[in-house]
Amino acid sequence: EEEKRERKKDEKEGSWKDFIYNPRTGEFLGRTAGSWGLILLFYLIFYGFLGGMFSLTMWVMLQTLDENVPQHQDRVASPGLVIRPHAVEIAFNRSDPANYNHYIQQLHDLLQNYNDSIQERNDLCLVGEYTEQDNEPVKKVCQFKRSTLRQCSGLPDPSFGFKEGKPCIIIKMNRVSEVHVVCLQIKNDFSTSLQMQYFPSEGRLDKMFFPYYGKNAHPDYVQPLVAVKLLLTKEDYNIEQTVECKVEGSNLRNDDDRDKFLGRVTFRVKVSE
Repeated sequence: EEEKRERKKDEKEGSWKDFIYNPRTGEFLGRTAGSWGLILLFYLIFYGFLGGMFSLTMWVMLQTLDENVPQHQDRVASPGLVIRPHAVEIAFNRSDPANYNHYIQQLHDLLQNYNDSIQERNDLCLVGEYTEQDNEPVKKVCQFKRSTLRQCSGLPDPSFGFKEGKPCIIIKMNRVSEVHVVCLQIKNDFSTSLQMQYFPSEGRLDKMFFPYYGKNAHPDYVQPLVAVKLLLTKEDYNIEQTVECKVEGSNLRNDDDRDKFLGRVTFRVKVSE
């Protein structure tokens, strides 16, 4: 019995050694040198072909792009909206600055390029007129001063209303279009009527800031913004307020249930004392 156990042990060790390298057949890990060469050649050709197809596809796509002209610059397509502070739910205690400092920092960071001292280098454009510059090699930039946002500019009130419990939300579009922004409260059983104030007035994004000619031709361009100040009262505190902002304008879509971000953005605000 002892000899049988020893023999089986030797056979097992021998089988593992033969699998790694079998001196009788010259196989390494179950394959001869020729077999390894063929399989490596196959994978080299296979992955080389895939890499070539990917490179060709990328090259063809890049030929359709112009570094000086954005791919989409239509004026009536439905734009998407984003908000700053970048949060779906904005909850804070107005008595504790540590609760909202990260929100106001986002707003200050966003508005750095809109400082009046920077924007005064840009051009005064005609209100209500598209700034067409198709044949101009260097595109001018229309002024959008931070002070235009008034109480939501962070200048008279560096806390953007968060300290007083009446926060400012800044709305940006991700596509070009002449529109105005309307925000509506989505009410529940506990909500009171929520008042809002827009900057610029009526939430209007003037057409003079369009079209946009791309980052190379329009390097100093800044998007026009709309700020909405939520005029919360003490009755609104400790209640989650849901607000939906939409773009309004001719031929714009903002009610497609298949795309919740087409022409609208929804966020929640909850303020406590």
